[in-house]
Order: sequence, then structure tokens, then C-alpha cells
Amino acid sequence: MKTLIVHYSLEGNTAWTSERIAQELGADTLRLIPKKAYPDKGFAKFFWGGKSAKMKESPELEPYSIDLNSYDRIILASPVWAGTFAPPLRTFIRSEKLAGKQFAFVMCSAGGSADKAFAGLAQLLGIAENVPTLHLIDPKSRPDAENDRKIKEFCQKLHA
Repeated sequence: MKTLIVHYSLEGNTAWTSERIAQELGADTLRLIPKKAYPDKGFAKFFWGGKSAKMKESPELEPYSIDLNSYDRIILASPVWAGTFAPPLRTFIRSEKLAGKQFAFVMCSAGGSADKAFAGLAQLLGIAENVPTLHLIDPKSRPDAENDRKIKEFCQKLHA
């Protein structure tokens, strides 16, 4: 099954995780880059990122070129912002034809739950079936053998 990992990463944790999963699965990756970058430090990072996520904004993205018809499965990966997924994923989902694809979700956070973010993605995609999910706590900045185990388990579920 040909897999594409579509991800947005502000601090590098989601990009790191996406690359690890891509290596494990032999998948391709697509990094989403907003035309107007989000602040990555201090109060502005939390304020503007959280506001954008809560207001369900769809930021304009830098152009990318990919033939989604050649992929059977899409893994959507994002940091958790204000209890939901990062807005660049919303832009991607709204602008692409994704019907008939299988999905899996990956979230990285500094702590807390990713359940609402997973539910929000499923709702936006209009899917109700059980989607494989993976949630890691700051995997790049806080390396941990448990994260490696979780990534391997996640990838094994996708191979099954």
C-alpha cells in the first residue's frame, strides 16, 4: 500500500516523527508550509497558533506538487494546538480530493491528550471508522525508548 505522510511542524517534533514513520513504512512525505509563518517563540507562539487553531482558520500554503491519486493511504501529522490540530492541515484537507483514501493520524504535543485533535480530524474528513492513531510527547526534544516502541507499534498496525 503506497503511503503519503502529510505533516505540519513548527518546532520539529512532528517532522522528526513523520520522517521516522516514513523510514519504517517506506512512505513519502509532504511538509505543509504556510505562506505566513507562525511565531515560534514566547507568548506570540501560543497566542497566534492557539487563536488560529480555535478559530478553525485555513492559512494559505506554499505551493506543493504531489499526485494524490498514486497514494492509497494518507497519514496526517500535526502538533496539538489548543486541543486541536494545526490549521495548515485544515487547508490541505479542504483543498484536496481525499475520498476513497485510508487514513491514520499522528499528533505530537508537550503533554496532555490528543483525543480531541484526532476527533476533529475525523470529523473534518467525514469519517467515522476506527482510524489508527499515534500520540507522542515532544519526541525530538525529549528522546525516549518508549516513543520508538510506539512508532514501531503504530507502523506494525498499518502493515497488518
